[in-house]
Amino acid sequence: MNKVIVVYHSGFGHTQAQARAVVEGAQRVAGTQARAVPVEDIERDWPALDAADAIIFGSPTYMGGVSAGFKAFMDASSKRWAERAWEGKLAAGFTNSASLSGDKLNTLVQLSVFAAQHGMHWINLGLMPGNNSSTGSPEDLNRLGSYLGAMAQSNADQGADVVPPRSDLRTAAHLGERVAEMAAMMARGRVTRAA
Repeated sequence: MNKVIVVYHSGFGHTQAQARAVVEGAQRVAGTQARAVPVEDIERDWPALDAADAIIFGSPTYMGGVSAGFKAFMDASSKRWAERAWEGKLAAGFTNSASLSGDKLNTLVQLSVFAAQHGMHWINLGLMPGNNSSTGSPEDLNRLGSYLGAMAQSNADQGADVVPPRSDLRTAAHLGERVAEMAAMMARGRVTRAA
C-alpha cells in the first residue's frame, strides 16, 4: 500500500478544495492510501508524514509566497530535516490565488526548494499548458500553464463552494494521480540501500 499525504494550509477554503481534489486523484491509483492533513493538525500527524511514500504540499499564495500558516509548518519540520526523515520520498505542490498570476510560480518554487532541502524528489505536473490558443478553453486542464505544480485561481469575492473552477480542480486531481502513479512505480522497483 502506497501512502500519500497531502499537507496544506487554506485561509478561506479554496486551497482545501484543491487538497481534496489532489487526494481524489491519488486514490484513483490502485493500492494507494491518500488523505489530507491541514497544517493546523500537524502535531498529531508528524508520524504519518514520516511514514508516507509521498508528501504533496499545498498553500495559498499570499504576498508572493506561501502563507504564514504553511511557513510555520515548514519551519516546524526542521527536526525531520536534521534527521533526514523525508529523504528519498516523493514531493509535489499546488497553490491558489485570486489573481490569474498572483506570483503563484514563486510559491511553487518555494515548495520545491523546501522539498529539496529535505532530500525529496519533486514531481512536476506533467501537463502541457491549456487554454493558450484560439481553440483552447478555460475548461482545459492546466489552463494557467504551470509546469512545476498545480495552480488554481479563485475570485476573491466567491466562496470555496464556487471556486476554484472545475478545470483547476481536475488539474489538481491529475497531480495527485501522477504522484501516486510514481509512488507505485517506485514501490515496484524499490531497492534496499546498504547501510
